[in-house]
Amino acid sequence: MEKEQNNKTDEKVNNKKESTNILKNNEKEIEAKTTPEDKIKELEDKLARTLAEMENQRRRFEKEKNDAFDYGGFSFAKESLNLIDNFDRAKQSLENDEELKDSNILKKTIEHLAIVKKDLISIFKKNNIEEIVAVNKKLDPNLHQAMMEVEDENKDSGTIVQEIQKGYLMKDRLLRPSLVAVSKKPEKIEEKIEEKVKKWCF
Repeated sequence: MEKEQNNKTDEKVNNKKESTNILKNNEKEIEAKTTPEDKIKELEDKLARTLAEMENQRRRFEKEKNDAFDYGGFSFAKESLNLIDNFDRAKQSLENDEELKDSNILKKTIEHLAIVKKDLISIFKKNNIEEIVAVNKKLDPNLHQAMMEVEDENKDSGTIVQEIQKGYLMKDRLLRPSLVAVSKKPEKIEEKIEEKVKKWCF
C-alpha cells in the first residue's frame, strides 16, 4: 500500500514537472518568434500611451488651476450680491419714510449710500462681476427668470419689461439670474367671451 501511494505521489510530481517544462518551452518559443522589431513596436506603443496619459493629466491639472484662479471666489461673490440688494432696499426705505422726505439728512444719507454702492460695484467689476442687462431684451432662460407676465400691446411677447431683481455674471458663469416681468399680448375681448362661453357650455 505504501509503495502504491509513493508511486502515485511520484507520478503527480513528475506530471507537474512536465507541465511546467511545457509552459516554459512554450514561452521560449513565443519569445523566439518575437523579433526585436516587434519588441521595439511594443515599447513604442507603451511609451505613446504613457505620454498621452501624462498629457491628459497635465491638461486636467491646468484646467483645475485656471478654474481655481478664475472662479475661486465664486461663492463669496454670490453671497456679496446681498450687499448691493440691501443698499437698494435701504435707499427705498429711507425715501418712503414720510418723516424724512425732502430733508437734508435724507439727501446726505442717500448720497453716502450711493458712494459706497458705487465703490462696491467698482470692486465687483475689477473681479469680472458684471450686471446682466435685462430690460427690453428677449427672455433668455440661461440669464433671466420670469416671475410674471404683463400685458403690453406695444412689445413682442417674451420681452422683458421690468427687472424685479438684478442678475449678475462672473466672467462667463451665472452668479444669479435676473428676476423679471415679461410682456404678453393682451387678449381680445371677443376671445375672452368665447373662453367663458366654452367653460359655461362644457
